[in-house]
Amino acid sequence: MRIATHSTFCAAALLVSAAVLTPLRGQTVTVTPTTGRFQDASLEDYRKHLVALAGLTQACAKARDVKTCDPLLVGLDDRVPLGAHGERRLVRYGWLRVLFSRAEESDEAQQAPKSGKPVESSDAVVQPKPRTTSQLLEDALTRLQADLAQAGEPPAQEPDHTRERATMQEVLAGREFRGLKQPDARDSLLERVNRWLNKLFDGVDKLRTHSRWIGRALIWGFLLAVGVGLVWALLQLERRWRIRLLPESDGPAPDAASARDWQLWMADAREAAGGGQWREAIHFLYWAVISRLESKRLWPADRARTPREYLALVAPDDGRKPGLASLTLTFERTWYGGRATHESDYRRAEELAGELIAGSASADAAGRSGFETPAQSASGGSTAP
Repeated sequence: MRIATHSTFCAAALLVSAAVLTPLRGQTVTVTPTTGRFQDASLEDYRKHLVALAGLTQACAKARDVKTCDPLLVGLDDRVPLGAHGERRLVRYGWLRVLFSRAEESDEAQQAPKSGKPVESSDAVVQPKPRTTSQLLEDALTRLQADLAQAGEPPAQEPDHTRERATMQEVLAGREFRGLKQPDARDSLLERVNRWLNKLFDGVDKLRTHSRWIGRALIWGFLLAVGVGLVWALLQLERRWRIRLLPESDGPAPDAASARDWQLWMADAREAAGGGQWREAIHFLYWAVISRLESKRLWPADRARTPREYLALVAPDDGRKPGLASLTLTFERTWYGGRATHESDYRRAEELAGELIAGSASADAAGRSGFETPAQSASGGSTAP
């Protein structure tokens, strides 16, 4: 309220600031009263401002009136450069404005007892006597002089950390720090998932403290999930064992049927058929089919099997089994049984081989072949050629 009432003296304050008392160094510095927040000042401007503030403090401590102790005379706060990197430091003078506002009254007026104030009893705790405004003005002058001395010192040089930096680089070059890297999007995603799981389990733990059945349900649910996973894994292992799946990295044996491409077997069959060698042509057709199915990982490569053993390796519900059974029977009769072979036998065998190789053997392939089914044949197989 006092500052507001003294707004009429702003014009007079300009004259007072121009004729301020001689500062510490014998120079006269003018401070323009302003009402802003802060101003960007160089180190030289900052020193001049401190000199002016020291002179104002001396004048206020001597006069102790409204004109000399006007807080508006302090001016704006200074934002001075700090170091060589363009950084700045804000120096505030709010404490000095408050002190000037109090210094407008004499110490006697401030220490006079207020009317209606209760008298303290003798039993009350004795507190230290507060410092007077005059003493505070002396402290302010000492502080301004110390700031001025500090502002006149040369800027401190930045310490040389070359040795420390070399030691740090040597430590980081160790084997235990070779895997260090900047976090990427994957690490951030995993961290988010980890936090979400932690919150989820924290919430479940809080629920478990209120309801016991939640903990039991979690335990039994976990055991059930593990049991279902084990059953599924065992079923997959049993299926792989049943159809004799091989690892992709394992190649066929050198003497296995699939060691030679089925296209080469088919080329040999057509070449033999072109020469009228129907028995050899059916022989090549059969091994072309075996090579094709074996390359499809239907069974592990083993040349020591008989044709009937190859047929037994096919699952009963496999749609290729009837066609393979018919082709096997034709091969056994012509190659091992010594039955006379004609062109019509080769054509029917070639049709079956084409269906099996294309993977579209029909269920009635045995009926179209005109030969007996494997169940009607009593002859056994011998080893493959």
